[in-house]
Amino acid sequence: MEQILATTLRSAAPLALVALAGVFAFRAGIFHLGLEGLMITGAFVSVAVGDATGSVAVAILAATAVCMALSVLFWLVIEPLRANVIIAGLGLTSIGLGGTAFALAAVYDTRGSIRTDIALPRPVRGVNEGFGVIFSELSLLVWITPLIVFLAWVTLRRSRFGLRLAAVGEYPFAARSVGINPSVMRLKALLIAGALCALGGAELSVGALSSFTENMTAGRGFIAFVAVIFGAWHPIGAALAGLFFGFAEAVGIQSQINISESVPREFVLMIPYVLTIFAVWLGGLRRRRSLEAEAGYAELREPD
Repeated sequence: MEQILATTLRSAAPLALVALAGVFAFRAGIFHLGLEGLMITGAFVSVAVGDATGSVAVAILAATAVCMALSVLFWLVIEPLRANVIIAGLGLTSIGLGGTAFALAAVYDTRGSIRTDIALPRPVRGVNEGFGVIFSELSLLVWITPLIVFLAWVTLRRSRFGLRLAAVGEYPFAARSVGINPSVMRLKALLIAGALCALGGAELSVGALSSFTENMTAGRGFIAFVAVIFGAWHPIGAALAGLFFGFAEAVGIQSQINISESVPREFVLMIPYVLTIFAVWLGGLRRRRSLEAEAGYAELREPD
């Protein structure tokens, strides 16, 4: 029980952070399918820079800077160049997956994975019995993820910036009529999303594992996007959906350890993805708000 809870929290934290990134983008009228690419980029840069400098703080800052730079590139493609936002997002994911695999071979002259000595600090140490194991295994980012979720909720639902962002995503033409620049608001939303994806990738690499492996995100960015839909585009709902998917992943991991050999390993591995498909189906039943974002999405989708 203790291990399942610890694994759930550890798996849910990066999903919740990246899901929040998807919420910010969606509130600006952007279906962000580049979350996977940003997440794995953040994971690689955290390990590479941390290994070079020996500082986890510098590693997190570098990962944030790189992911925000890629977010600016994404904005340039979908705004001034008017590219299709879905295709651009998938292209960003391809850049992240392919670029990190290339960088791994170019920088470390190896394929597969690398390990690092740096790791995010763990506030609680030395507790090895009962539920104390849970707290001793959680990194600092896992502890502050609920605070980040709360701040995201305040920003999106209780601030002028959040109201302006909602106006841009839902009624961009009306927002423009009162002096709001939708393009600038989308850039700000994507910059925030890039920073959150960097944190999610950093938690995955230097928080939970202290290593980087090719394609280590394994679709978590897309699962986070599903969490956005499943959570009804609400920051708290998306975070709770991330917790649900984290639990599904924890069940899959613990099942591999405890289940009998008569059950195929592939069947166990597909548990989180089956639950994701189920969540997508449920999310399809709750698409009441999709029409609200149609205007913002259409503005990005249709050329001038």
